[in-house]
Amino acid sequence: MGLSIDQLHASLHALSAVEPAFARAIERVGLPGPRSSERGYATLLRTIVGQQVSVASARAVWGRLEEALGDLDDPARIEAASDETLRAAGLSRQKTGYARSLAGLVRSGELDLARLPLDDEEAIAALVRIKGIGRWSAEIYLLFAEGRPDIWPAGDLAVQIETGRLLGLAERPSEKQTRALAERWSPHRGAAAIFTWHHYKNDMGAPIG
Repeated sequence: MGLSIDQLHASLHALSAVEPAFARAIERVGLPGPRSSERGYATLLRTIVGQQVSVASARAVWGRLEEALGDLDDPARIEAASDETLRAAGLSRQKTGYARSLAGLVRSGELDLARLPLDDEEAIAALVRIKGIGRWSAEIYLLFAEGRPDIWPAGDLAVQIETGRLLGLAERPSEKQTRALAERWSPHRGAAAIFTWHHYKNDMGAPIG
């Protein structure tokens, strides 16, 4: 789902009024396009599959899982599969445990991905109950799959780097500092995060000013 292009650009224009550094950066690199993922179980399973491997490797494992299990939108397929089957498809022992944790929480109803809490922190707390899903992964899911407008993944390295560059800081801010610096950008921090990634890809190394 993610933020629509209209929501994203409206938020960035609002941010430019609050923080002139955004306006200057937008003049240099332009406005980003939207980024989105499908809402639900399969997206979180893809997150687990893709951890600490290349995009190509993750795609290959996903393909082998589909071949072995069929419909990966159904958490029952992971629950019913043997460890041997999941390992043969390319899941490590650790990721097998993570995938089973996700499938079990969804199948039991303990985690209802169609009705996550409206409060962002409560939604993050619900998602990090899944083994292998930390705060960063939960925030990325809420931003890209649910389109929550004020999600700020301050633990992301590129977000930290570009927040520091946009604000002209001498050093990359810590996660705690990055959260504090963005407080006044609420309720548009999701758009700010998307812009930092866009800026990181398009303007790395260029002087700020």
